Amino acid sequence: MFDNTKSPKTGTTPVPSVPYNLNSARRGKHKIFIGMAPGVGKTYRMLEEAHSLKQEGIDVVIGLLETHGRKETAQKAQGLEVIPCKQIPRGGLILPEMDTDGILARVPQLVLVDELAHTNVPGSLREKRYQDVEIILAAGIDVYSTMNIQHLESLNDLVARITGVVVRERVPDRILDEADEVVVIDVTPETLQERLLEGKIYATQKIQQALDNFFQRRNLIALRELALREVADNVEEDAIASTPKGQSCNIHERVLVCVSTNPNSVQLLRRGARLANYMNAPFFVIYVAAPERFLTKEESLYIETYDKLCTEFDGTFIRVTSTDIAQAIAEVAEKYRITQIVIGASQHSRWQILLKGSLTHKLLRLLKNVDLHIISADKNQTNGFNRLAMDE
Repeated sequence: MFDNTKSPKTGTTPVPSVPYNLNSARRGKHKIFIGMAPGVGKTYRMLEEAHSLKQEGIDVVIGLLETHGRKETAQKAQGLEVIPCKQIPRGGLILPEMDTDGILARVPQLVLVDELAHTNVPGSLREKRYQDVEIILAAGIDVYSTMNIQHLESLNDLVARITGVVVRERVPDRILDEADEVVVIDVTPETLQERLLEGKIYATQKIQQALDNFFQRRNLIALRELALREVADNVEEDAIASTPKGQSCNIHERVLVCVSTNPNSVQLLRRGARLANYMNAPFFVIYVAAPERFLTKEESLYIETYDKLCTEFDGTFIRVTSTDIAQAIAEVAEKYRITQIVIGASQHSRWQILLKGSLTHKLLRLLKNVDLHIISADKNQTNGFNRLAMDE
């Protein structure tokens, strides 16, 4: 049913039993529509695809739909069969919840389940809606579901720092990892704010409060980046798992700077940090030490300073010992899936390069699909480094 499937995952947490036979010949496939915030169009897109599949003869039902009063969403749901919700008494109120048993008894080919992170009414058979979805999948029924990126467990603290909002309803990362397909429903922050002002997301009395808090432009930009990056991570992991050994498949950029005891290396480090910042990429610095060579006090100070600078740039400093510098760099590049390497121009004479070969040429032979940035030395850099070292 899905156009793009991921390789099967293992380690699925067992789900609670229900009074139905769940020994299906196949586990249902799970497709998650994810976005940066409410109102991006996740539910609408899910309904659109459901209608297309119904026209193709697929037996589709709505297990749980949250329209939040949005007319366009409610209209899009017309024509699809709805499994009635269970009505659960709670504190003098009657609260609706998804009827998982009713879905299992109906046995559709595909069920739509909105708001995956939802917490069920206390006293329900299962605490969370995603646990109900696991039951449905175990019965061999395919599921389309929706969620926002801020509900992902591992991002909870980060989202709180960005937005100032602590998200209470969360989904374990494994749910996203085990999904057969994840689709990002992406709009610009400006478009989302326009939808909010037009009353397409919240009621009129809530619009200004939303704009002043969660829907601030800086929050939306950060959440959008989180959503896109999270799905890219999943795609990259699957691609790496299915790529033959010796071949690379990297979606994210990763920058590695190669430093030495030459004081000009501080220039390389800063250049690499700017490159990483421009690419919004993880930043690494490597120093390859010769096994039988002891550093002078001045050289040790250089390396210590590089380490401190790397930390200031939120990078990772890597120190390895090897007699083969190029091979050591290549191994680290492969381990950390580096895509960009920054090195200094050779200080050796042409005669030395002819006899031993340059580091650049060796790296080009050892590495594939990695860009090399060769930075020429600044003659004034040494004095600048010495001043920096004195300040330390």
